Amino acid sequence: MTNRTGQDLYNKAKTLIPGGTMLLSKRPEMFLPDNWPSYFSKAKGCKVWDLDGKEYTDMCIMGIGTNTLGYGNDEVDNAVMETVKKGNMSTFNCPEEVALAEKLVELNPWADMVRFARSGGEANSIAIRIARAASGKDKVAICGYHGWHDWYLSANHNNGDGLTGHLLPGLSPNGVPKNLKDSVYPFNYNNYEELLSIIDTNDIGVIKMEVVRNFGPEDNFLQKVRDLATQRNIVLIFDECTSGFRETYGGIYKKYGVEPDMAMYGKTIGNGYALTAVVGKKSVMEAAQTSFISSTFWTERIGPTAALKTIEVMHKMKSWDIITAQGKKMQSQWKSLAETHNIDIAISGLPALSTYSFKSDNAMAYKTLVAQEMLKKGFLASTNFYACTEHKDENIADYFDALDGVYKTISDCEQGHKNIHDLLDGPICHSGFKRLN
Repeated sequence: MTNRTGQDLYNKAKTLIPGGTMLLSKRPEMFLPDNWPSYFSKAKGCKVWDLDGKEYTDMCIMGIGTNTLGYGNDEVDNAVMETVKKGNMSTFNCPEEVALAEKLVELNPWADMVRFARSGGEANSIAIRIARAASGKDKVAICGYHGWHDWYLSANHNNGDGLTGHLLPGLSPNGVPKNLKDSVYPFNYNNYEELLSIIDTNDIGVIKMEVVRNFGPEDNFLQKVRDLATQRNIVLIFDECTSGFRETYGGIYKKYGVEPDMAMYGKTIGNGYALTAVVGKKSVMEAAQTSFISSTFWTERIGPTAALKTIEVMHKMKSWDIITAQGKKMQSQWKSLAETHNIDIAISGLPALSTYSFKSDNAMAYKTLVAQEMLKKGFLASTNFYACTEHKDENIADYFDALDGVYKTISDCEQGHKNIHDLLDGPICHSGFKRLN
C-alpha cells in the first residue's frame, strides 16, 4: 500500500476524535486496519477518490446505504444548489417541509401527519417519545437496530446483553441511566410467542421493529404482530430508516400488506443529504404536542429540498427495481463464484443490501483479504454490496473478474495450500453489527 495520506490523517483523527470517526460502520478497522484509505476527496456515481487522488469503484456500502441514486446525483444536487443560492436558513420556516410532509402522507395513505429530523437515531427517538405519549405507557418491545439513544441502549441494563442480536455483542451501556432498566424488551424476529410473552408479563405501550432485514416474515408473523397491537391498544412502529425505498416506492411494509401506526424513513430519502422523517396516524402523532420535541437544525432547508427531488427521481426511474435487480445479480454471482472455488458462504439481506459471510474459522481474515486485494485492484469491497442505480452491469462484471483471483486464494487457504495470515499486510478487520434480522 503506497497511498498513505488517508491513514496518516486517520491516525491524527484518533488523537482528536474519540473512536476516530463519527460512525462505527465507517471506521477503517471495520475494513482494512492500517491500510484503508479512510477519507475521500471526491465522489460521483459509484466512484470514490481518496486523498491521494486514486479512484475506486464502490462495490461496498455506498455511504452506508444513503446514496441509492449514486453519489452526486445531478438532479438532486442542482436542486440543493438552488436552495443554497437562495438561502438555507432564516427566521421563517421553509415551505419545502410542508410539501414533503404532504408527499409522505400521499405515499403512506394510512398516515396523516409527519415530523422531520436529520438522523436515524433522532427519528427513532422522536417516534418513541410520541408513541409513549400517545399510549400513556413507558415500556417498549423492540426488534432490530434503532439507533444509539438512551431509550434503546437501556435494554442492556435488563439482565446482561439483550442487544447481542440487534446491535453489538458485549456492548456496555455506560452513560445510560440505570433507572431505565426494564423499560425496553428485545424480541426475536418471527418469534411471535416471545413477543406475546413479553406483552403478557409487562405493560407494553409500544412495539417497534424493522419490517425485514436479512430474512422475511414466516407464518404470517407481521400480520400477527399488527393484530396483537390492535387488540392490546399498543402503538406499532415500523423502522424503515434502512428498508424504505429499497424494494418498493416507500416502505417495504407495502410488500407484505401490513400497515403500522407510525413509520420512520431515512438513508435513501435524501440521497446523501441529511433528512429523516416520522410519519404516523393523527391519533398518535398529535401526542407530540403534549411533550417537547424541537430542534434548530431540523428547520434547515437543504434536507427537505433534497428529499423532495430524490423522491421525484426515484419515482421517475423506479430506482427500487433497478437496485433490487443489481443486488440479485450480485447474490447469484457470489454463490456461483463460491461454488466454483469450493468455498462455503452464507448470503443474506435484501438484494439491494446484500451481505455474505464465509463459513470458516478464518472468516474475518478472509474478509480482510477481500478488502485488501480488491483495494489494490481499484475496488472498495468487503463482504457486502449496497446497490445504487449507477452500478451498471460492467461494474459488476469487472468486480467479479477481480474477485475471482481473491476467491482462488481463499480456496487455497481452506485446502491448506496457503496460510491466510501470511497473506495479510496488516491486522484482521474488526467485526461489526450483529443482527438477528
